[in-house]
Amino acid sequence: MALWQANRVRDLLLSTHGWDDDRVQIKILKTKGDQIKGHLSQFGGKGLFTRELEDALIDGRIDLAVHSMKDVPTVGQDALMIGAVLERADPRDAFISNEVSSVLDLPHGAVIGTASIRRRAQLARLRPDVDFCLLRGNVGTRLAKLETGEFIATFLACAGLKRLGQEAVITQAVPPELMLPAPAQGAVGIELRREDARARDAVEVLNHRDTMLAITAERAFLNALDGSCRTPIAALATFAGSDLSFRGEVIATDGSKHYGTQSHASVSTPKEAFDLGFGLGQEVKAEIGDIVLWDSSIGDGA
Repeated sequence: MALWQANRVRDLLLSTHGWDDDRVQIKILKTKGDQIKGHLSQFGGKGLFTRELEDALIDGRIDLAVHSMKDVPTVGQDALMIGAVLERADPRDAFISNEVSSVLDLPHGAVIGTASIRRRAQLARLRPDVDFCLLRGNVGTRLAKLETGEFIATFLACAGLKRLGQEAVITQAVPPELMLPAPAQGAVGIELRREDARARDAVEVLNHRDTMLAITAERAFLNALDGSCRTPIAALATFAGSDLSFRGEVIATDGSKHYGTQSHASVSTPKEAFDLGFGLGQEVKAEIGDIVLWDSSIGDGA
């Protein structure tokens, strides 16, 4: 998926600016997040997917880093910035099963393979009778394990499967009303050095305004709640004209508690989007108080 995203940005830069093929080169860097087999929080959280790329930006080995925005920490390094966000793909979760047709059709006691603490919490709230096992790895690895019968179903992001041409494996695109996606799910961002005006000018034409504003609100909500990969937080913002509709929630890891919020507002600038999401996050945080919702034996992951 990371390579697909990098090639997509490269192709857009070449076609938009009319550059020769050798003008943009791809440098593949392995991150710790790609190599870890256990729970991410045991090794430093989601920043493991971006840290090596940011180090390479800062020391000048690369000029642009391409990220899945749901993996980017909400507090970044001062020397770096997100220069552009591509138009968002389908943000919904993909439910995948060879035995049942939807989340709600899972049999009692079904075992679900996932490493996402958010998906576990949401599914535990919908179906407290199901069980979970840890599942990480690329798309092929996860689908192969599904075939062996280790679990009855798993989840991936619709956006990633569609980008890889594997939409056919999606059993159900889960409606956000059932399972709200992770903040910024489906969005690809381009990070660069803040002082690099040449790179900033090159990528800004690729920025999709509505996507940028939507994920700014979602990530601000996450930021206000001090969200990490141990925190079951979901959010989705969508536009209709200039009106932004926002929904966000925090769920206990065992599904027993749920705190949600929603809002509709006219938003036209990143600051307005940030203020909306951050304010809603602060309201939810005040409602939660001192209750620790994510300290559970269920586990954690990305």
